[in-house]
Amino acid sequence: MKYQSLEQFEKVNVFGKGEPNKAYAQYFIGNSFLNPLTEQGAGVHLSNVTFEPGCRNNWHIHKAKNGGGQLLICTAGEGWYQEEGKSAVSLEPGTVIVIPANVKHWHGAKADSWFSHIAMEISGEECSNEWLEPVTDEEYNKLK
Repeated sequence: MKYQSLEQFEKVNVFGKGEPNKAYAQYFIGNSFLNPLTEQGAGVHLSNVTFEPGCRNNWHIHKAKNGGGQLLICTAGEGWYQEEGKSAVSLEPGTVIVIPANVKHWHGAKADSWFSHIAMEISGEECSNEWLEPVTDEEYNKLK
């Protein structure tokens, strides 16, 4: 279900919007928010990431020599996920996306809805993130 009103969205965003995602703001178009769900040192890092309508992260790659990648569990609102060279996938609550290591991709909210997903980095060897170019308005606005 789409939510243009933050007030309505917050009623269904069960993991909470969190704080402005200042540390990674340079890699996003629009405003995103981060709510860590696990403490550092817990062995697994889970965060609820919330995107305002139209917000998306840049193209990026979760690199790993072995293992690695990312898992997204969509929890509220509607969004998009796209791998390079493939069609975008519509995201809604209950959608699970497994992103293999070394795959160029992006994800974010639809233009007319707030969106949240839980993000989990998959453990592996020599893991790192490479942030790339923004998703252009032309690319994004083609999505329906």
